[in-house]
Parts: sequence; C-alpha cells; structure tokens
Amino acid sequence: MNRNRRNFLRGSTFLGAGLGAELLASHTASAQHEQHQQHGRPQKQKAPPQSQAPPKTEKPASGPAIVPVETPDVPKLPWTMEGDVKVFHLTSEVVKREFLPASRMGSARVADVWGFNGSMPGPTIEVNEGDRVRVVFHNKLPEGITIHWHGLEIPIEMDGMPFISQPIVEPGKMFTYEFTLKQNGTFFYHSHMAMQEMMGLIGLFIIHPKTPYEPRVDKDFGLILQEWAILPNNSVPNSLSMEFNWLTINGKAGPATTPMIVKLGERVRIRMVNLGMDHHPMHIHGTQFYVTGTEGGRTPESAWFPGNTVLVGVAQARDIEFDAVNPGDWMLHCHLPHHMMNQMVSMVGPIAMGGHGAQTGKGMEDGMGIIRDSNALSSDLAPGLGRGLGPTVDSERQISNLVAQRQPPQSGQPHTGHPPASPSQPPQGGHQHGAGPADEAEKRRVPGYPQDMVMVMDEAVAKPQTYGLAPGWSGALMGMMSLVRVLPPDKYEEVMTRVREGRTEKPQQSQPAHKHGG
Repeated sequence: MNRNRRNFLRGSTFLGAGLGAELLASHTASAQHEQHQQHGRPQKQKAPPQSQAPPKTEKPASGPAIVPVETPDVPKLPWTMEGDVKVFHLTSEVVKREFLPASRMGSARVADVWGFNGSMPGPTIEVNEGDRVRVVFHNKLPEGITIHWHGLEIPIEMDGMPFISQPIVEPGKMFTYEFTLKQNGTFFYHSHMAMQEMMGLIGLFIIHPKTPYEPRVDKDFGLILQEWAILPNNSVPNSLSMEFNWLTINGKAGPATTPMIVKLGERVRIRMVNLGMDHHPMHIHGTQFYVTGTEGGRTPESAWFPGNTVLVGVAQARDIEFDAVNPGDWMLHCHLPHHMMNQMVSMVGPIAMGGHGAQTGKGMEDGMGIIRDSNALSSDLAPGLGRGLGPTVDSERQISNLVAQRQPPQSGQPHTGHPPASPSQPPQGGHQHGAGPADEAEKRRVPGYPQDMVMVMDEAVAKPQTYGLAPGWSGALMGMMSLVRVLPPDKYEEVMTRVREGRTEKPQQSQPAHKHGG
C-alpha cells in the first residue's frame, strides 16, 4: 500500500469510552429486543423486567465509533437486559446445514451437524468491553457438554472445563454462565468435548472496545473456518477423520458463501477464526492488509506489517484490515490446494504404482500408519488416497465417477471440448490462443490428465450479494473460498438496495470464450 497507515484515520474527533459503548448498546438493543425469543428459563430466576434500550447517541460526523460485525450466513444471538446484565439464551442441538444448494451438478449437500439455536456455526454474540453477561445454556444434545469461552479471562467456575471448573451439562439440563468482560477483540465459544468441536459446536464472541480502535473501519466482517469429512452417500461428518472433503466459511462451501460487499474507499476489517484439524493460509487478491489482532486482542500498531496471506492456525483468530482502494470482485480463500475444492475424492490423474493404482478408502488405523496384519514394508501400507473417507473403490482408477462423463452444459455456459465461438458470438474477457488436445481420447494421453474441473452453478447460488458478478463466476469458487466485492458508489448502491429488499435476480448467461487456433 502506498499510503502511510496513519492516513487511514477517518475523523478528527476522538471519542471516549462511554460513547463507543453507548452507541453499540443502543444499536444492538433496539434491533435485537423485538426479535428476542426465549429458549428456556433460567434456573430459579425471577420474571425478567421489561427490556429497555440504553439512551441513543447521535453518530458523530467524523464516522461511526463502533461498527456492528457482519457475519454472512450466520445470525446474531439476541439478548435482553435484566438490571445491568445482558442475558443470552444459548441452546446446543442437532442442526441440518446446507453446505451447497442443488444444481445441475446434483442434489443439495445437506449435513447433519451439531450447532446452537438452529445455526451452525452458532449465532454470533456481540457485546461491549465492561458488559456484565449472563448466558443461560440449554443442552438438547444426546450427550453431556460444557461451553468454553476461548480467550476470555473470567473466573475458573465459568471457564467451561468439564469436571474441573463445572459439572458436565447432561442432556436436557442447563447451566448459567455469568461474568464481566474485561477485554476486547475477537474471541469465540465452543464445546470443550473434542469430537463435538468437529461436529460444528462453535460461534463468534465479539467484544467491542470502550475506546474505539484507530484507524476506524467502515465495514467489519466475521468468518469461521471449518473442515468436514462426509461420505458421498452420507450426511453425518466423520469426526475421527484426518482428511477432509468439504471446507466451509460460516457453514457454506464456495460458491455458496455469501460475498462481502464493500464500497470503494472504505476501510475494512475481516475477523477469521479457525477451529478444526488444519491450519489455513488465508489469502486475499487485489490488496495488501495488516494483521491488527489475534485471539489475544488488539495488536500494537508498531507490530503491524503488510501482507496478503495470513496463516490462521487451529484455535486462533486473526483480524486483518485494509483500505479498499482497488475496485473489483476479489477472492478471499485458503491457499491449500485441497481446500479449494468440494467433495474431493480420487479425481485426479493416474498415479504410477507398479501396475495398480493407489489404494483408496483406507480405515483409520491404516490411514494413520498403524501396522496390524503385515510388515512395515508391505504394499498394504503404501501411499493411499482418501484416508478416512472411504470411497467405494479399493484402488485408484484412471477416472472417477465424474471425470469424462458427458454433462449437459448450462445454457450458454462454456464447456471444455466445444468448438470455438462463431464470429457472431462476442468474446468475453481475454482471448485464448493456441490449440490443445481436441477430443477425450487425445486428452487421456496427456500425463496427469485430468486434474481440475469447472462446475458452473451461477443460478443455484444466486442471492442479492451476487448481483452483477461476471457470468460463470461460480466456476472459480469451491471449498474455503469467498469474495470481497469492492464496488464504486453507484454499483454499491445497486447491490445494497437488493440486499435490503431481499431481491434476487436471475444471473446473466455467459458467452463461450473466444479462442484462436486449432
């Protein structure tokens, strides 16, 4: 970035602690009080008094003191006031979550996961530094659970360690957590039973500071990164697996992830939390950012440095901030190649292994290198594919159940192997030069073929936030991928009007790519 970080400042008026807290409390209480629903009753509690929103504070001309966090595809947890305590009701339960909608590629991918209040990830808890918080927790799962508040400095009795700090919360029972917030930053809550974590029991816990961070941001987003191992004909994740074939952001796999909408020139914060088995190098296109916070809170500005990829490790949070000065629809994604695809099984080119393909569908013991019936040099312990996933073949084959099958292209969508566009068809974007293998038989003679496949499903994943994207855009996003759309003011208003109205329009059809040669 060419501008000095100090030039990010959005206003000249420095707001004190009270103003930031009052502004957020006013916004949150007035918006959430009406939609609050009780999910059970607190233990031996009196009837709660009528909720009252704190007095409203006018937004200063210099810009917002606190910007509420947007968590695409994940709701926020409502609260009520009981005296000077913010009261939340949190319920663990089985949830059906659609990772990807139905399309011409197949039926919807719906998983049976565990979440909170009907959502996976659980709803976002958004509060202020200094708040007194009470979370009345109800367990509707078939086994015991406790809730840990990751990164929070609270009394040991509230820490959520089963048997150590509290009794385990058995099915049908409840437990009340109550504590005062002394920190600010990006935190999260989750079950502290290991396999339950892999079933989806996590949610964001955002604490806004008494004194607003500088430089101020105009947009603030929260994302949860997760991975799953789900058999093709099953809906229940394998929580014991060490490899994964579905990667999600806020419970959605690309291209079903909801794009983040930003107006050109705005300053943006994106908070990312990871709770799984893999680390995720998260990369953004088209800009440089600074890492401004971790799961330990705000990072001093003297420790900031520019970058465009940040490693979000297991059980970590990373806040990044940047000025959106480059217009475009920019990708944000994990850069591990296997995390940039969906339903991954053995779908790439043949691997030479002495006359037979690599083994697939190994069991947990085999996949982790545990010797059972043979010696350490046995071919049974040779490299394998799909450890813990169990595809329906014993060894790797030249093609999968998808590769080389003729799929009817979506109307107007480009399809590999089609002849070049006619002169009457206008080109889209750049031109392709040169000739490649023309038919399937010739392609199969190319070492390593096939590797990647493009699955376009624009219409299936259309929503207000995707309005105006280039035709065929969905073919570029799979797995742990999303978009940050930096739009000029006029385009920004067009999209945001549709977002406010909840209006989704049928996407444009693409034109075949214009090719030269062959």
